[in-house]
Amino acid sequence: MDEIQHSIKVAAKRCGLSTHVIRVWEKRYDAVSPNRTDTNRRLYTEDEIERLNLLRLATVAGHSIGNIARLPTEKLRTLIPAPSPEPRISSREPTTSAGAVQAAIERIQVMDTTGLESILGKAAAKHGQHGLLENIIAPLASQVGELWLRGTITAAHEHFASVVIRNFLMRTPRSYVMHGNAPTIIVTTPAGQLHELGAVMVAAAANDLGWRVIYLGPSLPAAEIAGAAIQHQARAVALSIIFPADDAKLPDELAQLKNHLPGNTRLIVGGQAAASYQATLRSLGIQATKELGELYPILEELRTPR
Repeated sequence: MDEIQHSIKVAAKRCGLSTHVIRVWEKRYDAVSPNRTDTNRRLYTEDEIERLNLLRLATVAGHSIGNIARLPTEKLRTLIPAPSPEPRISSREPTTSAGAVQAAIERIQVMDTTGLESILGKAAAKHGQHGLLENIIAPLASQVGELWLRGTITAAHEHFASVVIRNFLMRTPRSYVMHGNAPTIIVTTPAGQLHELGAVMVAAAANDLGWRVIYLGPSLPAAEIAGAAIQHQARAVALSIIFPADDAKLPDELAQLKNHLPGNTRLIVGGQAAASYQATLRSLGIQATKELGELYPILEELRTPR
């Protein structure tokens, strides 16, 4: 009898990883070698699903996927600690920015909206909007992305964090207020980029500097982004690129957007994966930022042009 094989969606559901992570672990680390259908769809055996689950549990326990991806399945079983209940949540108030970030990660792991909002609220009161973005949300977003890529948390956790943080920032007193004579900036992510937390931070940072922010959410085609910029006479368009870092379609999307935008509209690109498209950005003359701190002087200069 032929062995039962499963689609990547079934494999992802059963092993607790996202389909994105499974593909990355296969492509970068040769963690598994699924069969393929005539139409090139992946098929996973029961043994491969078990292996993916063991790899997930081992990374949760602290092992690097790069170090364990090719280990025999029997060896992987020895790396898994005894099962434990829900992640431990400290009852102590965090006293440092790093402590607040860790406390926020713990709340994200158990999807505690009230707890995460409480941490963000206390951090905002302590640091102000600028400090909240720089000291708490930026490192938190980086850690959430890394944990998701390693398979320590699921796509649901990442989406939960994005929604709570976005809603929190939109409720803060200065967020997304329409400034009378302020210049307009369009903030979004290009088509195929589904992770919006970076864009949310950019929108909040721009608003904090006095821009009129039009936030369009994630994954928009170039023509729609350009259309919004033209309609609102935007002085700038800011894109966040987080994952994937090897999207073959993205360079063409960026080229189309650059061509569609008016010559006086500045295009700015940043995010964890932006460096992977550096050659494209340079060839198109698109301004790139590596971190949130680099964005502030650019936005301030553009807000008050000579």
